[in-house]
Amino acid sequence: MPKVLTRSQLSAEFKRLQAQAKKVVFTNGVFDLLHVGHLRYLQQARSLGDALAIGLNADECVKRLKGDKRPILPEAERAELLAGLACVDYVCIFPEDDPRELIKAATPDLLVKGGDWPIDRILGRDTVEAHGGKVMSLPFVEGRSTTTIVQDITRKYGVDFKE
Repeated sequence: MPKVLTRSQLSAEFKRLQAQAKKVVFTNGVFDLLHVGHLRYLQQARSLGDALAIGLNADECVKRLKGDKRPILPEAERAELLAGLACVDYVCIFPEDDPRELIKAATPDLLVKGGDWPIDRILGRDTVEAHGGKVMSLPFVEGRSTTTIVQDITRKYGVDFKE
């Protein structure tokens, strides 16, 4: 089975796994320019269950959320990179500005976000908790973000980058 799935495929796969008493974990984000912070976070998320799925913000969504200069990498490349990681079982690209509809369709057992997201601000929390799932905030890797990487690069090459 391919790792990059549609919303309906992801929903069906989660139902199949849950019917086998498998614990499915879900996270979401832009994941533009993969870095060690992403890797550590995804490895930790995967260790909390039997399968990890990522809801990946589509390009048009990223532009709305982060501005016209983003994403740096197109959604197909970001999805392929994420799917290439051993700790990632599934990737689903979603066009909405927030992941709630995808979370509702997937019904994960565990919803995780990075430590820069307080539990009470994690979108989809109510949906996951309503069906008995849990929501967690995982430790944030300080100083590692796409923005800081781009800023470091542009500073080194004499270009100013503002998001």
